[in-house]
Amino acid sequence: MSGTRWFERSAHLPGAPGARVILVSREDWRAVAQHVAAAGGRLLALWTSGEAAPSILIRSAYSTEQALLVAELLLPDPSDAYPSLDEIFPAAARMQRAATDLTGARSTMEDSRPWLRHAAWPAKFHPLIDVGGDGGGSEAPSIDAYEFVRVEGDGVHEVPVGPVHAGIIEPGHFRFSIVGEKVLRLEERLGYVHKGIERRFTDFPILDGHRLAARVSGDTAVAFSWAYCQALEGMAGVEIPARAAWLRALCLELERVANHLGDLGALGNDAGFAFGLAQFSRLKEEVLRATEAALGQRYLLDAVVPGGLRCDLALSTATGIERCIGNVLAEAITLRNIYDEHAGVRDRFVGAGRVEPALAARLGLIGLAGRASGQAHDLRVDLPCAPYRDLGPVKRTQADGDVAARVAIRFDELADSCRLIKAILGGLPEGAHGIGVSLPTADAFGLGAIEGWRGPVLVALEVGEGGRIRRCHPHDPSWQNWPVLEHAVIGNIVPDFPLINKSFNLSYSGHDL
Repeated sequence: MSGTRWFERSAHLPGAPGARVILVSREDWRAVAQHVAAAGGRLLALWTSGEAAPSILIRSAYSTEQALLVAELLLPDPSDAYPSLDEIFPAAARMQRAATDLTGARSTMEDSRPWLRHAAWPAKFHPLIDVGGDGGGSEAPSIDAYEFVRVEGDGVHEVPVGPVHAGIIEPGHFRFSIVGEKVLRLEERLGYVHKGIERRFTDFPILDGHRLAARVSGDTAVAFSWAYCQALEGMAGVEIPARAAWLRALCLELERVANHLGDLGALGNDAGFAFGLAQFSRLKEEVLRATEAALGQRYLLDAVVPGGLRCDLALSTATGIERCIGNVLAEAITLRNIYDEHAGVRDRFVGAGRVEPALAARLGLIGLAGRASGQAHDLRVDLPCAPYRDLGPVKRTQADGDVAARVAIRFDELADSCRLIKAILGGLPEGAHGIGVSLPTADAFGLGAIEGWRGPVLVALEVGEGGRIRRCHPHDPSWQNWPVLEHAVIGNIVPDFPLINKSFNLSYSGHDL
């Protein structure tokens, strides 16, 4: 079979640049995945869709050099297991388990343990299908006997951490198998933050869903709301004004800068260098204050709206952002030199939590963490939407794949985002900051994909009757990267786990929908 066969059969999909969709047979479901993998493509998401029983639609989204490809497999009988993709793309495993919890659709994968349910609803109840039910009636959810994988051997013992953590960190369970302080295995159990977001979307008019999308993971508000609006605008046939697109890019890069500053400070603190935390926290606060002065919110939860941006940018506040970013860039260069020359910091960073490029490619590590392990993918460069075609972002990569590499990527991308912000402010087009968006036709399907600070964010959106949302699937890159963290910590000592974990800085909330 030709590698281009699938694209020849596919149709245009509204929304993200280069998005295509193809309906495949049961036999072709795995074949498409195998061809994508052989061509160096990546699995972006896997979810269930369509109307309620008796049929259900399984969708998988892939990123390739040519396009974003969505494969659709219709299951007339939901009790008929569909072919599993986890042997081709290991990241599919948890996505398939989550789909079973939410809709009952089962894959042929051996691991059938629940992922999202956590006795929040009875095993026979499926929140995205049984939407008119009462959560299983009088049947009380039972606690699952969740079987962790055991490591046997002399001197091996387990250290359970969580799911409840100190402070305000969200819950997650980490089961370490160790000898002495050396980690032999880590197994995660997440899903404790299940908020019912995908079900909640179906209560919204489609023109209002961007507000919920922005709250999937608060540190990625701009990326999620932009991806949502991109899908919606594609289905409605709307091209937003140039000024609106440039302002969205400004918001996205400000979000990237704020998160990188926060992480660089926290990583310094985890390495015992509190000076780094103090300095980067100060810089992040300056950025957040400048953002609020210019755009009305510190974290821009409501900045991106259908058709453009909620508010315009005034010349006076633009000057404030430019001045702030110039100061951040200058101080970040100084702080990078301090991090690079500090013996204690280097001792903790170098070699810790290493993910070799070959393993990163095999496991599908994406986004910032992937680029630190030689995976040169960035939607702003590979499949750019406006205005990134004109801005020319630089794809930053490292090859060592350790904490030091992930820190270096943050410094590199921080500098590049500061450059992009200055370019946006200097070249911001005249015109309107938004345009009206009409309701798309019922049964339309659109896809949004934006490179957030953590990695590619995807939103798949379907229109129901009367302009309601039939289905909205928001996908955070943490789905791909949480399983890789389990491998990154092997061979390290237990006290280094917080540092390694923070170097990935994955989302609990964005993962547990």
